[in-house]
Amino acid sequence: MAKLASLGQRLVALSVGRPAAVDTHAPLLDAEELAQLMHRIQAQQAAPYFRESQHRHAGDFRSVYLGSGLDFEEARPYQPGDDVRGMDWRTTARTARPHIKIYREEHQPALHVVIDRGPSMRFGTRTRLKVAQAARIAATLGFGAARANTCIGGTLWQPDAMTLPCRNGTAGAMQLAQAAIAPCPPLTDAFAAAMPLLHALLDRLDAQLPRGSNVVLISDFHALCEADMPALLRLASRHQVQAVQVLDVTEQALPNVGLIAFQDVASTTRCWVDTGRREVRAAYRAQASSSQAAQQALFRRIGVRLHCLLADADPHALLQEMRLP
Repeated sequence: MAKLASLGQRLVALSVGRPAAVDTHAPLLDAEELAQLMHRIQAQQAAPYFRESQHRHAGDFRSVYLGSGLDFEEARPYQPGDDVRGMDWRTTARTARPHIKIYREEHQPALHVVIDRGPSMRFGTRTRLKVAQAARIAATLGFGAARANTCIGGTLWQPDAMTLPCRNGTAGAMQLAQAAIAPCPPLTDAFAAAMPLLHALLDRLDAQLPRGSNVVLISDFHALCEADMPALLRLASRHQVQAVQVLDVTEQALPNVGLIAFQDVASTTRCWVDTGRREVRAAYRAQASSSQAAQQALFRRIGVRLHCLLADADPHALLQEMRLP
């Protein structure tokens, strides 16, 4: 039963309820829902924004990196080893003691969102698919960051692995939202086989992104394994990395709906499960809880904060929880 519960986290139900007639080539979110997300973010951010920056090297957030900068911070007494080219001669003449000017370097914040659109994300039993929730999260984060004129980019984790160029403010947020809500055609065996490995994707991001970027990984992380951890650790050592795990409620507890058929999206293997048996549901719940705890331990070990969100939950609380610029 434990093996069955473990397998259940990667399965897609075939016979639960009546199949709905949907357009498989329609966007994951319609224009009205996307507009509601944008308006809600704007309503939450009522404070005015005063300054804008047009280049990556300048911005309105204090940088953690050393540099000369352009904004005057203070004049302090000269210390051995200071660069004499930064002497504040007026203060030196007024106080009869050598003083040096200190400047503050500022950087424009950068946000890069990775959206998992793989086979296991094409699953959902309440309200929406996990991939649709991932699109809502990405759009919410993008609109929330746009107000600070953040440079926003993204990557779609799928066979063609499209990477979006970094754009400032609203233009970057709209670019990310439009890519995130793009239609997800029906799965094929070729699609599952062509999914790029996670560690290869992370290594490419590490090489492409400016040092110190805010990176958000949105996935169910069912494909995460020990082989991916070195690449994730390297990425986290050079960037501010956070992870958002999107789960369906049935991946935490199996519902009692009688005998149902499941298909493994990776191997196309089918099996029948009697969800009416209490011991089956209990074993599934225990295995799901154990798997979730193990994943949290993996992320905690490398210093990456993991946020968990159900597919039918409201993503707006993540803005405050993640504390992105």
